[in-house]
Amino acid sequence: MRRAVGTPGADGGGRPSKAGMYSYWLGGSHYLPTDRDRAERALACVPHLPYLVRTHRAFLRRAVRYLVGLGVAQFLDLGSGLPADGSVHEVAQGVNPDCRVVYTDLDAAVATEGRRLLADVPGTGYVHADIRDPERLLGAVAECGLLDLGRPTAVVMVDVLQHIPDEDDPAGLIAAYAAAVGPAGYLAISHTSPDPDTLAGLELYAQLYAPSPAMTFRHPMRVVELLGGLEIVAPGVVPVPLWRPEPGADTDRNPEHFFGCAALARPR
Repeated sequence: MRRAVGTPGADGGGRPSKAGMYSYWLGGSHYLPTDRDRAERALACVPHLPYLVRTHRAFLRRAVRYLVGLGVAQFLDLGSGLPADGSVHEVAQGVNPDCRVVYTDLDAAVATEGRRLLADVPGTGYVHADIRDPERLLGAVAECGLLDLGRPTAVVMVDVLQHIPDEDDPAGLIAAYAAAVGPAGYLAISHTSPDPDTLAGLELYAQLYAPSPAMTFRHPMRVVELLGGLEIVAPGVVPVPLWRPEPGADTDRNPEHFFGCAALARPR
């Protein structure tokens, strides 16, 4: 059954949200009609958007399973959207029911819906906070009382850094969250790279409908620079489908050409 996400409008349709659009592209059910309509308009301009979103989500699942296998039982998911459709707690607690997960999002409506979805899920919480304010965000996480950052904790930054412009110092933000989890922690990161088709599609969307949300696509070497000072775990910063693909899983015909990279890093 579809659940409403977003701010209700006068027509009952509600304000569309990135989280709702992602749910639609992921084949989920947590979206509004306005989310669906905007997602369909975006598809008319950038038809491969669902593929990009699903590929990043598949990396998230692989990274979480790998980290749980290393003994990590705490996760902080930044800019997470809705905790559904294969989110961190569903994967982590499927391997180890004792895993604890705290989600965060800047959208207050998404955070409210996230708390509703997690109401009966032990070991989970949701914080309404801005990833660009680590001190306040980490303070809110501490108030939840779910995570002990003195124990191995993974910070998840999947498909989110392209929404952080250079003037907001993404390298400094990564360093701040790495410092918060310390040498026993990890950071799981994926990032979309500049793709001529995506850039042209977003420009077309802006011409036909409305300005697209500002995004900063970065090349893999720039992502390596953002991770400066951290130890990058093998296989390194690689195209998203090539980060520890599961044995026997279907892969892209040319995964090395994927316009986006993924990495797992840890403080030295």
